[in-house]
Amino acid sequence: MEGVMMRGQRIMAVAVRAPSSEIIVKTEELPAALYQSGISKIPFLRGSIILWDTLGLGMRALMFSADVAMGEEDVKLTRPIAWTTAAIGIVLGVGLFFVLPVVLTAYVHSQIGNPLMANVLEGVVRLALLVGYVWAIGLMPDIRRVYQYHGAEHKAINAFESGAHLTVDAILPHSIRHPRCGTNFLLIVGVLTIAVFAPLGRPESWLILIGSRIVLIPVIAGIAYETIKWGAAHIRNPGVRALMAPGLALQGITTKEPDAGQIEVAAAALREVLRLERPEFLTEAAIA
Repeated sequence: MEGVMMRGQRIMAVAVRAPSSEIIVKTEELPAALYQSGISKIPFLRGSIILWDTLGLGMRALMFSADVAMGEEDVKLTRPIAWTTAAIGIVLGVGLFFVLPVVLTAYVHSQIGNPLMANVLEGVVRLALLVGYVWAIGLMPDIRRVYQYHGAEHKAINAFESGAHLTVDAILPHSIRHPRCGTNFLLIVGVLTIAVFAPLGRPESWLILIGSRIVLIPVIAGIAYETIKWGAAHIRNPGVRALMAPGLALQGITTKEPDAGQIEVAAAALREVLRLERPEFLTEAAIA
């Protein structure tokens, strides 16, 4: 809500535009046990763990932005309600994108009797629900502003990674798309569910059928995380860029061109992370 969260290696910073037009910035240290220990270097496992922690960070940042909107910027980032909201969101997300496609394709499977085809159709339905959902909520004015801040976040990161100054004018020309975006992650998860679930057959037991979808979510998330890291590291390769193109295209829905004020908020969050983690980048030339 009227803000941007930037996560570094040790610090997370949230910058929010207050009703007074002032930019309020809060920081939080990331848990060293997750981000600086050996677990962060274990392929596939690290993806699920960091994804879970990122969900918590996002919820606390959202609560903070709501506090700022109500003029209560001194409220701490941590709140039990954030975890409750996150838990409800997870249940609804799993139900909508993992359980509902199974239910919707049950009749088709009963008619065609081909488990492989039914599972592929299930994956196609899942992808359609995902794309339809992010498009539909983007029609809401408040969510459209969230998408604009999402675009501002990408522009600021792209500017930094290209060595540009972290000013509004320098950030503005950069792209609203980025290969490490969560939108890419969601699309890869959707595609991977087809590859993972399709060969598993179609158990007659609903408990086993739906349970298999839920149990394998961390596995799919781990593979998707590694795919994103690998793709971002090799994005200059034409073949890799072609593979990442659908995710970048989907960002046309989840990111919108921001205004100068939104870019200013994103730059404030990024500068705060750099100030605490990599002050050598914050020379006068880099931020003037």
